[in-house]
Amino acid sequence: MILTHIGPEDTFFRAFTPQWAYQPESGAGAAARGGRFNRQGVEARYLAASADVALLEYQSESPILPPATLASFLVTAENVVDFTGGFVEETWNPIWAEAYCNWKGMAFLDEIEPPSWVVGDLVREAGYPGILYRSARSPSGICLVLFPELAKTTGYKASVFDPGALLPKNASSWSRG
Repeated sequence: MILTHIGPEDTFFRAFTPQWAYQPESGAGAAARGGRFNRQGVEARYLAASADVALLEYQSESPILPPATLASFLVTAENVVDFTGGFVEETWNPIWAEAYCNWKGMAFLDEIEPPSWVVGDLVREAGYPGILYRSARSPSGICLVLFPELAKTTGYKASVFDPGALLPKNASSWSRG
């Protein structure tokens, strides 16, 4: 694996459902359904190096962008796996060739384990805090997945930038009518 560092305090972006704006640093949403590099039950924070890519990733397959909250994060992390150069047989375990598999189709339609979940497991088991990779929605865009369970042991930091305290503090802002 190729390792890199991020920061100190590099800016990344995250788009998320407005209902969860009071928990911008949570990885629980990804844990509920899984994500490209995390299986269900494993928390993950998916960020992008640009606001545009964060919104494209959030939009996913939807023809129109659903309502979203966009926030900036300041990220500092050592020993992040750098997969932005893609799969090179001499450098990567063969499972990495499937990092951009149709994980949603595999997990939810075919009900099989996506290889990208195995990739995430390998990274976590090796003690690396996350993966830097190319966006599936915008190949020139860069994304970052961080695994909160490794924040304490690796010392990575990913803090929402909210100097004016504009994000809500609890769920009371979001009542369903």
